[in-house]
Amino acid sequence: MKEQLYTIPLNDAINADDECPFCYIERNVEQDLLDFTLGPASSYMESDIREATDKAGFCREHFKKMFDYGNTLGNAWILKTHYIRINNEMKAQFKSYTPGKTSLKDKFKKHAESSNPIGCWVKEKEKSCYICNRFAETYKRYIDTFFFMYKKDPEFGERIKNSKGFCLHHFGDLCDAAETALNDNEKTAFFDMMFGLMESNMSRLAEDVAWLVEKFDYLNKDADWKNSKDAIQRGMQKLKGGYPADAPYKKS
Repeated sequence: MKEQLYTIPLNDAINADDECPFCYIERNVEQDLLDFTLGPASSYMESDIREATDKAGFCREHFKKMFDYGNTLGNAWILKTHYIRINNEMKAQFKSYTPGKTSLKDKFKKHAESSNPIGCWVKEKEKSCYICNRFAETYKRYIDTFFFMYKKDPEFGERIKNSKGFCLHHFGDLCDAAETALNDNEKTAFFDMMFGLMESNMSRLAEDVAWLVEKFDYLNKDADWKNSKDAIQRGMQKLKGGYPADAPYKKS
């Protein structure tokens, strides 16, 4: 299949021979979004971008990554106008709040669902993140591209079959997406391939981690490390995604 502009990142991710090509894509896209949000192009000074970041805010994880990125002035501008919006919303929430009455039934509930409007407002703010939202849109397109290539290009399917598989997180997303992206016959072939791929590569990681433990036995001090030297970070990635050993991404 002739390479197109939208297929290049996915091909690059598979060529990287990573533990999960979607982790590889996720890292690149997130770094691009940090560059867009805080980088030298000064997108944070554009009124439409600031309106979007003021409204969506950022999650705890991305605030930390924005701090690590290193643009003090850019972060300050983003926080300045975001605080104005949050404080106005908060005052409106406080003004409209009326304490509800607690029933005897509520007192005996161990984990009562939150019905406090202030608590619900805070939870909505915590779930909202400009970078997460932008990434989710891009990620969906890559999932769609994956299945487009899988159906159109037999060579792509072979490369997946001979890869190191996926982390469990992205594997689950692919399984969910396959339900609507593939017909019944395609699903049978896809899941047969994917289950075998995941079983063999999860076993490979388990063996790498197990040998790393054995290397700490003095009897094995002169034995070959095999593939165990970086087994911890690869093992963590395989289970949850991401790159535990990565240094913070900083402003270039």
